Amino acid sequence: MNNINHIFFDLDHTLWDFETNSDLAFKSIFQKHKLNIDFQKFANYYRPINQKYWKMYREERVSKEDLRYGRLKETFTKIKFEVSNQTINSLAIDYIDHLPLNNYLFDGTFEILDYLMPNYSMHIITNGFNEVQHEKIKKSGLQKYFSKIITSEEVGVKKPNPIIFNQALKIANAQSKESIMIGDNWEADIMGAKNVGLDVIFCNFSNHPVSENIKSVNNLYEIKKYL
Repeated sequence: MNNINHIFFDLDHTLWDFETNSDLAFKSIFQKHKLNIDFQKFANYYRPINQKYWKMYREERVSKEDLRYGRLKETFTKIKFEVSNQTINSLAIDYIDHLPLNNYLFDGTFEILDYLMPNYSMHIITNGFNEVQHEKIKKSGLQKYFSKIITSEEVGVKKPNPIIFNQALKIANAQSKESIMIGDNWEADIMGAKNVGLDVIFCNFSNHPVSENIKSVNNLYEIKKYL
């Protein structure tokens, strides 16, 4: 792929191990608030509910505040755990504060970035909250690899909206024909980037069936097949 000069990475679930770090944050804040909760039961319900709320957030159907509160409220309701609205609001704030304190990355993150860095300009495009994403990138040791960090809050729209990809290209001084997007979310990262002319690599860590004409990898090391 000799025509590629710019690589745009997603952050959560692609490089930054969101589920592991999120679990650690919740365990910490549940202990802080002295909540005697079956954590595995909570996590099993929370994860799909969180994904549902993030989809609604991408589609502008809930606000940032609605997402933070609603995903917790719905999870506690599902598992029939009694907790006050005041506590839920406190947990929502504490979770955001605790989330960047643990920074587990997927296997191969530093190795693949070290491999790519000499030959490409690399950037992040993320739908995550502005104040949290920059902390994650800094505290996890990722900052040195990326020239530009583009967050949805800074741009005002979220992936897969073409505006965020076009703005990212402008910020990076890149053209779509010389750029590739690497991410785990089919709708937000892969289809979103393809629709504005970027090449794509799908981080298919869960081995979902994919179209034959889409480049995909089952782990980060496999990116070397394409770049």
